[in-house]
Amino acid sequence: MNIQTVGIIGAGTMGNGIAQACAVSGVNVVMVDISDAAVAKGLATVSGSLDRLIKKEKITEADKAAALSRIQTSTRYDDLKVAQLVIEAATENYDLKVKIVKQLDGMLAPEAIIASNTSSISITKLAAVTTRPDRFIGMHFFNPVPMMALVEIIRGLQTSDATHAAVHDLSTRLGKSPITVKNSPGFVVNRILVPMINEAFFVLAEGVATAEDIDAGMKLGCNQPIGPLALADMIGLDVCVAVMDVYLQEFGDSKYRACPLLKEMVAAGHLGRKTGRGVYVY
Repeated sequence: MNIQTVGIIGAGTMGNGIAQACAVSGVNVVMVDISDAAVAKGLATVSGSLDRLIKKEKITEADKAAALSRIQTSTRYDDLKVAQLVIEAATENYDLKVKIVKQLDGMLAPEAIIASNTSSISITKLAAVTTRPDRFIGMHFFNPVPMMALVEIIRGLQTSDATHAAVHDLSTRLGKSPITVKNSPGFVVNRILVPMINEAFFVLAEGVATAEDIDAGMKLGCNQPIGPLALADMIGLDVCVAVMDVYLQEFGDSKYRACPLLKEMVAAGHLGRKTGRGVYVY
């Protein structure tokens, strides 16, 4: 399948980032969200991101105009019927994703592929609620999508070779470096990353070192560009807890229990950058 038009459910951070990556690479996009305000905000974010690339002389004004012309925004799922691939990039909630996937399954062309940008939910389980499990796959992009090269392509038990090949080809066309992953909680990157972040909270809670020194230690000692606690603030502390809860439930291993300090901060509403306060104050 030659994918020329990609549908995206969600105009938030991940959705508009995927839209930008597609549009800049010459792929047409239909970006859908629940309100005109949401899609307008998503498109404005793309425009601002492209402006920054112009300032860095990475693209021209003409490139920006061409990219924006490839993005159609909508609040109607019917407008996704032209897409050969639709990527669900909604909030990390199983019930919500099932609702979206079922709705897509009932109105897309039979040959269309559905992908989920989930970072922790089973692709096999999501595929099972569709009538096209062989044409369901995971595409886990990383934030910020326009800058990050990695895409984890997750094959469910039912995913066909043809579906995998089409999505792998698209990922390469977007300038990404895809890796193929079997379906497993957290896949590869988050399976390693989020427990590391959780352990950093245990170290902080035990008073082993200050937040600043923990982050400095990991940056200077492990060559990480950002410390785990600062990264947690960027991801969202609530997201970190949710992912750890999925691991604990799926693996049944207590090593995946969320740190009590992390859960306490979430309960206080200190979720990180998006609320202005997490481990650090913004």
